[in-house]
Amino acid sequence: MDVILLERVEKLGQIGDVVSVKAGFARNYLLPRKKALRANEANKKVFEANRAQIEADNANRRVNAEKEAGALDDKSVTLIRQASNTGQLYGSVSTRDVAEALAEDGIKVAKSAIVLARPIKTIGVHEVKITLHAEVSRSIKVNVARSPEEAELQAQGVDVMASMFERDEAGFTEEYDPNAEPGEIPTDLQDEAPAAEASEEA
Repeated sequence: MDVILLERVEKLGQIGDVVSVKAGFARNYLLPRKKALRANEANKKVFEANRAQIEADNANRRVNAEKEAGALDDKSVTLIRQASNTGQLYGSVSTRDVAEALAEDGIKVAKSAIVLARPIKTIGVHEVKITLHAEVSRSIKVNVARSPEEAELQAQGVDVMASMFERDEAGFTEEYDPNAEPGEIPTDLQDEAPAAEASEEA
């Protein structure tokens, strides 16, 4: 389906561009969100007649978005969640969770502006993109941890899961005889072997 873009759409084009998209993408996303018009002759005329106003409105929205984006510079939020020893969350962190965490800090962001390719399902510090306007986006850090102390360590750059695995491995030590030659059978086992052979012969 051919559509006329009413704003810049990432990977598609700029205002006024006529582009071909899948019909479902146009019907479910571009048209209902007023990001595009069907590219028929009537709409082309309407667009050209209103182009200056459409571009002015877009510029105003961009300026407002830039102001809002200032609050997101170097922003991070912390979410405390239950998780297994391997760092897998019992559940996941969604766009709603991120929006609510930002709202608690006094920053209102629509869920639709939060870009998550997939829900967050592990502890750690995750980069999350916030798109406030087609031409204005910021990345924030979402620190998902099992406790405030763990969140603090992660904020300092500590890989909590890696350090936990190192601790587990350090706790495992194998008993060995420092004087034994490689491949040598310990003396107590050597004593047992002939006795076992003797009983078999009897």
